[in-house]
Amino acid sequence: MAIFIFILIHWYASLFFQSVFHHRYAAHNLFTMSKFWEKMFYLGCFFTQGSSYISAYTYGLMHRLHHAHTDKAEDPHSPHNDPNPFVMMWATRNNYFNLYIGKTDAAEKYKKNLPEWERFDKIAHNYITRFCWIAVYIIIYALLTTAWWQWLFLPATVIMGSLQGMAVNWWAHKFGYENYKLTNTSKNILPFDFIFWGEAYHNNHHKYPQRPNNATKWFEWDMGFQTMVFLQKLKIIKIKYQ
Repeated sequence: MAIFIFILIHWYASLFFQSVFHHRYAAHNLFTMSKFWEKMFYLGCFFTQGSSYISAYTYGLMHRLHHAHTDKAEDPHSPHNDPNPFVMMWATRNNYFNLYIGKTDAAEKYKKNLPEWERFDKIAHNYITRFCWIAVYIIIYALLTTAWWQWLFLPATVIMGSLQGMAVNWWAHKFGYENYKLTNTSKNILPFDFIFWGEAYHNNHHKYPQRPNNATKWFEWDMGFQTMVFLQKLKIIKIKYQ
């Protein structure tokens, strides 16, 4: 039971930073915060994403390209370019690293107002650090597992961030319901999103990419937006309502 509590906490904590910091802050600039709090969010990403840590700058850039080229050949993570979710996850990884190292360039208009902490990324975003995190996860599993089959969840822990990105980007362009008819295949995965911090409302998000709240129907609930409202009450962030 203890290992599943750890996995559950890891899932929600790491996805919170990917949803709120990487997606809504870095890619879409849906709220503002001080440089101090921006660095605190960087640290939060590092401690929750661990071995699957990704650069906020590169994620934001890649996601902007996704919106600009949704479902087209230039889309860096479209399920319509790959035969299954695992091939798409690998393709996304390659597209991400090509952007990170500068092998793939993007137009300047996509690079505006992206958060960047280059010195920190040099520490957090390298293979030595990733292997150290894997060692930490192995120790945690050794302490918490009570049966051999529970170790089967270790690979998912190691690639948690990539797994979350694949889950949203694959399913939300394959299965679900549509509130809006668009020129792309984006869909809402769940009517009540208690799993993906509001990222399940992908169709809503593609209709209104600059709207802080991804929920648009009365029965939809965006956990990420509600968390943003709470952070604003604490004066940590300031939401840009549009």
